[in-house]
Amino acid sequence: MIVSHKHKFIFIKTKKTAGTSIEIALTQVCDDGDILTAMNPEDEALRKEMTGRSAQNDTVPTGFYGLKDWLRLIFKGKRLKYYNHMTATELKSQLDPKVWNSYYKFCFEREPLKKAISHYKWRSKKVSYDSFSQYLDSSDVGMIKGSKYYRNSNSELQVDKVYKMEEMQAAFEELAQQLNLPELKMPAINAKRSESRPELAPDKIQAEYGDRIRSIFALEYQDFYQQ
Repeated sequence: MIVSHKHKFIFIKTKKTAGTSIEIALTQVCDDGDILTAMNPEDEALRKEMTGRSAQNDTVPTGFYGLKDWLRLIFKGKRLKYYNHMTATELKSQLDPKVWNSYYKFCFEREPLKKAISHYKWRSKKVSYDSFSQYLDSSDVGMIKGSKYYRNSNSELQVDKVYKMEEMQAAFEELAQQLNLPELKMPAINAKRSESRPELAPDKIQAEYGDRIRSIFALEYQDFYQQ
């Protein structure tokens, strides 16, 4: 997640949408006063190498603390932090309303079927699923529902625009024009390639589980990926 006071934008980071690469690209235009939330150590080291910056200004002002936050600070000495995959609703509750209301807020979405396949490959390294079907039946698939990041509990959109990951270059060109930014370039990151698994080919998953995936990601399909 990024809040750039310099360029007056807020980037909400969804999951399995090239978020780390986008975050590093946006970090390149940030300055000392902007909020950059911490990534995992490997990605943080890469961001530092490529941009000269790492997580900064990520402590939430105490004016936004609730009772639990104060108790954590008093008894454990832990400050409340902005974090990487904050939802728009969470962030809105911890930012100056003038900032939230006046900055350009955006995020990225990805075609749900391909996003689910990508997440399943990654998640199955930690969780033993019997099948892709069991993954879809589990609560784990909910981790990547983009709508929870950019909509509130009433399903109302909380950002100004949701860009498609598949149209990244056009999105970056629009952002550069919208925010008067220098040219944005995706960093050359050597993505970890997952093993080839014929049973997870998109056409096969579409044929077997397409209806279920459309049901799980109904809002995403309705708004961004109508067929």
